[in-house]
Amino acid sequence: MVTLRQFCAFAAFLLFISYGNAQVLECTLDIGGRNSENVSDIFQLNEGQKSQMEVLREEYSIAYTTFEEQSQKLLDEHPQSTTDELTTLAGKYRALQEKIMEVSRTIDKKMLSSFNQRQYDLYLSLCHEAFRRPIEVTPVIYDGPIGEKK
Repeated sequence: MVTLRQFCAFAAFLLFISYGNAQVLECTLDIGGRNSENVSDIFQLNEGQKSQMEVLREEYSIAYTTFEEQSQKLLDEHPQSTTDELTTLAGKYRALQEKIMEVSRTIDKKMLSSFNQRQYDLYLSLCHEAFRRPIEVTPVIYDGPIGEKK
């Protein structure tokens, strides 16, 4: 027999999967993820961009730690006895997920804003190949030695 807690876990899993699938079309850099070093290699970041990426990774890390703490507090303290309480819990958790996704998108946008035209064109090409929607920004125009913005 399925217990209420098992049902809740399954419902939360389905909610997570359905939410993740809705975000699949966005073309992200995953600055806060495990493979963020690939961004530096693939896009051949200059020293200023590498420094900015490290600052953005730290910003995301702080936001994600806050997200984890809020999520755990929500799960620990929110009533989970009835279907209505579980529905309310799912809605509150979804709101937290949306906040962290927006933080991730904002950080990616900040990083993309430091890209020059060639880097951004490569990003657009990779997004197109992966059937993802790119984040739109205006690339930086460099005038003079690499690293000097116009």
